[in-house]
Amino acid sequence: MRFHHALRTVAALGLIAGAAINVATAAAADQPLPDAKPIPATRVIPLPDDQASVVHNDRELTRYRFAPDLHRPYWYPIIGPSGVSHTRMGHPHDPFTHSHHNSVWISHHDINGIDFWSDHAKDAGRIVCQMIREYHDADDRAFILSINHWVDASGAVQMIERRRSEVVPLEGDAWLMYIDLELEAPKGKPVTIGQNPFGVIGVRMAKSIGVNDGGGRILNSDGGVNEQAIFRKPAKWVDYSGRVTNDVTGGVTLMDHPTNINHPAPFHVRNDGWMGACLTLDKPLVIEPDKPLHLRYGLWVHAGVPDVNTVAKVWDAFSKTELPAMEKTKR
Repeated sequence: MRFHHALRTVAALGLIAGAAINVATAAAADQPLPDAKPIPATRVIPLPDDQASVVHNDRELTRYRFAPDLHRPYWYPIIGPSGVSHTRMGHPHDPFTHSHHNSVWISHHDINGIDFWSDHAKDAGRIVCQMIREYHDADDRAFILSINHWVDASGAVQMIERRRSEVVPLEGDAWLMYIDLELEAPKGKPVTIGQNPFGVIGVRMAKSIGVNDGGGRILNSDGGVNEQAIFRKPAKWVDYSGRVTNDVTGGVTLMDHPTNINHPAPFHVRNDGWMGACLTLDKPLVIEPDKPLHLRYGLWVHAGVPDVNTVAKVWDAFSKTELPAMEKTKR
């Protein structure tokens, strides 16, 4: 009897405690916040392990990865309107020697004679994030501003880079990403960017979007289709589209801004699922001290397989965008 009485007493106390918690919770939820501010629709969410997620209405669009032990910072995934990434990590049939195909990445095969493109080259250089200068949130856009050092195998700085990546949501869950680079010579030391087709920006598409593996399509601003017609040809933009699921198509357009030094840039494309805008395909480029080089590229992440006129309208709007200040926003 005493045992059952004790159980009833414990149960009663539990109900009382639960009721007290519910009342307290309800009371706390009802307290006014007169200074509450609206939460921006587009935000950068810092994460552990040197990552930052860019979300729109709490849906992740991309994630910037900048850990100091990486070969280079990069963006993965690149999530399209269907909720599936339009890019992947590495070559689907050669994952080791093409491990440098990091979804969307910035790099170059020859900076002062040093290979920053490959992961496994002897004495390969690395692009090391020094700091994140700013995470900026707003309803219509969000951006990340960072500083990187391009260092050789000994750690000596070969080039200084300011990088700003801005995400702009569009209707229908499509979105744009503007990638601005300010490349600067270390004090008193010019930078030579060697003649080479690889760099400064690359995009490795999802396997299902590739021409060979998925039956996708590559299209450039002149109407050329697939590798044979587009390979290393100058263009305002190149679009790579295909299936992202068995029922849905989508893709990414890589756009070259008209202020870039070699616009329209030659595009290195492959039917095996990658594209890149070449900075120094035809000749080397020298960055003198105190004369930084600004480059702007755009990505349009979209549903469907667009035609030339559709992409041309997106590029036309992109071409009219002003170059941003590469400094922390004044508040």
